[in-house]
Amino acid sequence: MHPPRLVFVVAILAALGVRAAAAQSGFGPQSGEGEHHRLQQWLVPSPDSATAARAVLFRPPGEGPFPLAVIAHASTQNVLRRAQMPQPEYRALAAWLVTRGFAVLVPERPGHGATGGKYLEDQGGCDEADYARSGRAVADAIAAAAGFMRKQPFIRAEGMVAIGHSAGAWGALALAGEENVAAIIAFAPGRGGHANDFPSRVCAPHTLVAAAGEFGKAARVKVTWLVAANDSYFSPAFSRQLVDAFRAAGGKADFRVLPAHGSEGHWLVETGGGVLLAGPELDRALKARSRTPATKR
Repeated sequence: MHPPRLVFVVAILAALGVRAAAAQSGFGPQSGEGEHHRLQQWLVPSPDSATAARAVLFRPPGEGPFPLAVIAHASTQNVLRRAQMPQPEYRALAAWLVTRGFAVLVPERPGHGATGGKYLEDQGGCDEADYARSGRAVADAIAAAAGFMRKQPFIRAEGMVAIGHSAGAWGALALAGEENVAAIIAFAPGRGGHANDFPSRVCAPHTLVAAAGEFGKAARVKVTWLVAANDSYFSPAFSRQLVDAFRAAGGKADFRVLPAHGSEGHWLVETGGGVLLAGPELDRALKARSRTPATKR
C-alpha cells in the first residue's frame, strides 16, 4: 500500500471512530425523522453509565408537549439470542399510542442487541433465581430512559405510561412503586417462562409468585395486567397466581384474559392484530389514568 493511500484510509477510519464515539457519548437524536410516525433513532441513558441505550422514538405531528409512553421489551436468558436481538420497535402498539397523542419511546436495555454492555437483569438459574432483583433492574432501565425524555421540551413531565411485554412487563410491575408514573400496562409479565425451552413450564414458579408479592407490597400505581388465552410462557392460570400474589400484598390490578392470538399468544402485543384485540383494555387503562392520578398510600 502506498503511503498516500494509507494516510487516506487512516483518516477515514479515524473520522468514523470519532463519529462512533460521539454517538455513544451524546444522548439525544441520532438520525432524522422517518415517515412512520416520525420514527427517529435516539440514544438515552441506562443504569450502566458506560452504556448508552439505543432507542426508537415515535411522535404525533406538531410541537407538543406530548405525554410519554415507554415500552419495555421482552428478553431471554440465552446470551446468543440476546446478542442477536433486532432493535425492538413495537410499531403497531406505538402507532396505536401515537394516534392517541403520545410520544412513544422504545429503549433497548443493556445486554441486548446493538446496545450491548452488561446484562444487568440476569435472574440466575432456577435454584438461585432472583426474580425481584431482575425486575428492579428493568425498572431502573425504564426510569433512566424516562427521566431523560421528561427533560425534552416536547414531552410533558407528568402523565407517563409504562407498557411492558414479558420480562419488560415484569420490570414495569417493579416500577409500580414510583409516584411519577400515571399508569402501567403489563402484557404477560414474568420471567423464567419456557424453562429449558419447554412450553408451559416456568423456572422456580414459587419464587416468581413470591416476587410478585414483593412488587405488590410497594405498588402505588394501578396495573392493567393482560395475557392471551394461548400464552404458553405464562398461562392465564399461572398469571392469575401472580396477580393474586400482587393484590394480596397490597397492589391494585385489573386482570384480563385476551382471546387466543396466532399460534403463540405471548407475542400478541408485537402484532397489529394483537394490538387491536387489546385495544379496548388499552383504552380503558388510559381513561383510568386521566381520571385518577397516582397517589401514595
